[in-house]
Amino acid sequence: MNSRSQEYSQGLAGNVAIVAERTRMSQAAKDTRRKLRILNHAREIGNVSEACRRFGISREIFYRWKRQYAKHGKQALINRRPCPKNPRRIPPEIEERILYLRKIHRIGPRRIAYYLKTRHGMNVSPSGVYCILRRHGMNRLTRDGNQRLNTQ
Repeated sequence: MNSRSQEYSQGLAGNVAIVAERTRMSQAAKDTRRKLRILNHAREIGNVSEACRRFGISREIFYRWKRQYAKHGKQALINRRPCPKNPRRIPPEIEERILYLRKIHRIGPRRIAYYLKTRHGMNVSPSGVYCILRRHGMNRLTRDGNQRLNTQ
């Protein structure tokens, strides 16, 4: 191998190491690094408006990040979920029963809600049933085999 091809292969090995390091970096670390870069850039140039324009963020967001960083350090710059999970979401057991009724009996949201209320004492609205069916891609019945079975 000549010296030129050795240099090239060493350069490729270095690039592979850099790519591997970047893929290992978590999304939180990337977000934190980006926010720090924006904060540092604004401090260096001394113009917050220009820095915000350059990086495509609002000044309100910039100052929020700046306050959080001053108060809590780097940990405050990690993105968090904006809101908690919905505590009123229908439990998985009921959701499974709704999907079962749809697959086996091929009935609509209103009939499923009625069936659950009368037979099992589960109070779920037809719109709640529809949302579950839509979430699982079962909101439309197919044209073939559109016959319903008796649920009573």
